[in-house]
Amino acid sequence: MEAERKNVCIVGGGLVGSLCACFIAKRGYNVDLFEMRQDFRADATVLGRSINLALSHRGLEALERVGLREKVTKSGIPMHARMIHSLDGKTRPIPYGRTGQFIMSVDRMGLNGVLLTEAESQPNITIHFGHKLVSCDPTTGETVFSTDDSTVKRTYDLIVGCDGAFSAVRKSMMRHCRFDYEQRYIEHGYMEIAFPPSESGGHCMATNYLHIWPRNQFMLIALPNLDGSFTGTMFMPFELFDQLKSPEAVVKFYRDTFPDALELLGEKTVVDTILSLKALPLVSIRCQPYHLNDKMLIIGDAAHAMVPFYGQGMNCGFEDCIILDDLMQQFGHDFGKVLPAFTNSRVEDAHAIVDLALYNYIEMRQSVNSVTFLLRKKLDNALNWLLPNHWVPLYTMVTFSRTPYSRAITDRRWQDRVLGRLLCAAAVAASVCAACAAHRVGVTRALRTHWSQMAFRASRMIEGLRKA
Repeated sequence: MEAERKNVCIVGGGLVGSLCACFIAKRGYNVDLFEMRQDFRADATVLGRSINLALSHRGLEALERVGLREKVTKSGIPMHARMIHSLDGKTRPIPYGRTGQFIMSVDRMGLNGVLLTEAESQPNITIHFGHKLVSCDPTTGETVFSTDDSTVKRTYDLIVGCDGAFSAVRKSMMRHCRFDYEQRYIEHGYMEIAFPPSESGGHCMATNYLHIWPRNQFMLIALPNLDGSFTGTMFMPFELFDQLKSPEAVVKFYRDTFPDALELLGEKTVVDTILSLKALPLVSIRCQPYHLNDKMLIIGDAAHAMVPFYGQGMNCGFEDCIILDDLMQQFGHDFGKVLPAFTNSRVEDAHAIVDLALYNYIEMRQSVNSVTFLLRKKLDNALNWLLPNHWVPLYTMVTFSRTPYSRAITDRRWQDRVLGRLLCAAAVAASVCAACAAHRVGVTRALRTHWSQMAFRASRMIEGLRKA
């Protein structure tokens, strides 16, 4: 009964906002979900951010909790590996993890539609489209929204800002408390380009992969869609985009850097796309705290916007909903305990994944071309197979588990130290082998003894570093 008397306002009807509404409504609260845009489900031509999303473990668990996992995954395509496209047109896969582990390509607008429809079906959720937040008071819970022809004033027990990187709720919080805020644009932008289906109607490239054309300072990626097309995205420095001002320049650039992609796209598609669209910016946001008093909270991009290169923006926002729900389970209806606990449990991890997302851009456009990177992947996978309870690769922790992001970074650091020592030991083993071969004595026995000792020391070393 206490839950039914509490009224919650969620600002932002995007992915995180609509999912958050479903979670909170299941707690028995009355929920008003406000979205600045009109209902895009009624207009198939609506434009917005449409970079395909990579749904992984954290996001799937959140969908599972509201009963939507199966429905969403039916309309997604599993991607088991990165497919690297070299300049000469050759391709090679780099698996994401063990056999059976994959991320899922899903359509942003399709997923948003599923979540909104689910929210709409809940009797204690009311969705208000075309409502823009004008102000909100963290002391009284009073909100003011504007529509095309009126102003709406209402008071709530809790206001949750899910209104994106340029959050109006966050701006209101910044005026009322000591609020740390950092906004960073990278020097690279993005532009979307569509790969059509093949002439037979199927996919024009291998289906179950995230395709990458890594060119060190820039890259092209493509994610599969159910209709046989791929959603491609170019990520490049703005100064490179600025140089593509004529059809000749565009075609030459693609011939020199993405020749196999040009064959699939066609010169007309490439020229029309690049000359008609504007490269869009990529922003990262770090801030704290995520709450104010017992009335206001920000989650998702409003709290931790990140570049898309780890595929964790949506998944991290969905995990916010899980954590908020768990804290409501722990503290009941006491928002004075729930909200500070959310900030304390989430800030460090959110800052960590913002940093990891920036790092992964370098990996995707450059490191995947490196022999050292490929060797590291093989060592990571081998050690994970040999010592599954002790050694989990960074990507696996981030993408295929709910390991806290900050702990994933910490574990990566001690893993780097272990690998450094193992490589030194391997060099010693090579020298032992060479010495034994030179003297033609006891090669097999010497190597067996050395590798046995090295395996024992490696196991002890890993355990010691993990505890440290």
